[in-house]
Amino acid sequence: MPAKVAGTAASSSAPLTVPAPRPPAIAGTLYRGREGMWSWVLHRITGVAIYFFLLVHILDTALVRVSPEAYNAVIGAYKTPIMGLGELALVGAILFHALNGLRIILVDFWETGTRHQRTLFWVVLGVWAVLMIAFTPRHLIAVFGG
Repeated sequence: MPAKVAGTAASSSAPLTVPAPRPPAIAGTLYRGREGMWSWVLHRITGVAIYFFLLVHILDTALVRVSPEAYNAVIGAYKTPIMGLGELALVGAILFHALNGLRIILVDFWETGTRHQRTLFWVVLGVWAVLMIAFTPRHLIAVFGG
């Protein structure tokens, strides 16, 4: 009598089991496009953007010691509408980076933080959106209207 394996006879005519389908993955990503990956990517992008802003800010402020006229010209260029939109992007990057940094601290130091990391990511995006919705109209009025 043939031995039973997993409920079927162990013979060459036994049906093969098909593995369950895997969730679709975004090509070339390790994390398959989930919240953790996007949080990581956005945190790095905003961090690098803030770093380059600070570098430029230090350099343009240093101009005042070299040539006050050059400094005034640079500051005048910053008062254009395009730079006003750049300031809006900078505030958005700083806000996201700060809020996501708090999320990372919670995930690292809260016992159940890793279990709630997805929810925390959506909370970060929600708080970021509320703060940006409050800031954007006032900033755009100052840039374009006044």
